[in-house]
Amino acid sequence: MESYRLEHPFSLSDTLKSGQLFHWEPLELNGVEGHAGCIGDSPPSWIAQKNDGEVWMSGPDLRAIARYFGLDQDVKAIHDTFPKDDEVLARAIDYCPGIRIVRQPLWECLATFITSSLKQVAHIRAISLKIRKLYGTRYQLNGLPFYAYPSTSALAEVGEDQLRECALGYRAKSLDLAANALASGEIDLEAVEHELCESEARNELIRLHGVGEKVANCALLFGAGRWGAFPIDVWIERILRDHYRKRLKGRQLQAWSSKYFGRNAGYAQQYLFHFARKTL
Repeated sequence: MESYRLEHPFSLSDTLKSGQLFHWEPLELNGVEGHAGCIGDSPPSWIAQKNDGEVWMSGPDLRAIARYFGLDQDVKAIHDTFPKDDEVLARAIDYCPGIRIVRQPLWECLATFITSSLKQVAHIRAISLKIRKLYGTRYQLNGLPFYAYPSTSALAEVGEDQLRECALGYRAKSLDLAANALASGEIDLEAVEHELCESEARNELIRLHGVGEKVANCALLFGAGRWGAFPIDVWIERILRDHYRKRLKGRQLQAWSSKYFGRNAGYAQQYLFHFARKTL
């Protein structure tokens, strides 16, 4: 276990509750209350934050944990790219200054958001945990079980009918077809992740069944480190139309948002999303 003091604000609690992650579990380690979960197919990692802001981590790769939770991000430099004199965004940042954009493995991020359509956070979490428990690799930490997210090939072998038993409903078909397309090499996620053009990366993801612009943007933002990606859901649309552009919808609102908030628009989106979901 190692401790770190960070230069910029970080809130583990807000980051875990911000709609990016759904499988981290509370776990006390050596008398310290924290959270644990698997990053990719690795054994579980553990992270905690004390009242003074000090962060404690333990796991197979401490650098991977820090990268996963965005602890290496220069938050001030990101804020400097935001529109000046935006009172709504300033209020959102003041409400949750410690939120970080996480960097999940792209497949598990994409798969989780494919299964999240029209679901509440509690339901998304229950689905994610059930898929992990049934088809993922099992590990133990402090005597408790933890499960990695199953690979594309593992889920491709499961089939749609069995996936429906995870309460996926119509989303089972989307997850099954996506897993098969990726396992067969029809679409190369590694190439998507390293694609220099964000719109090209988005278009490649949208080729997958059940992946629209919102899911693709979530995957790019939370799984590929594309901070320009700007997912729009009901909460973001509400705050944008109430406080920014009342008459814009759909693609027009998407295009305006990406241009207005700039190259780190997705970071601004996360502040606005958490602020809207918790206060409106």
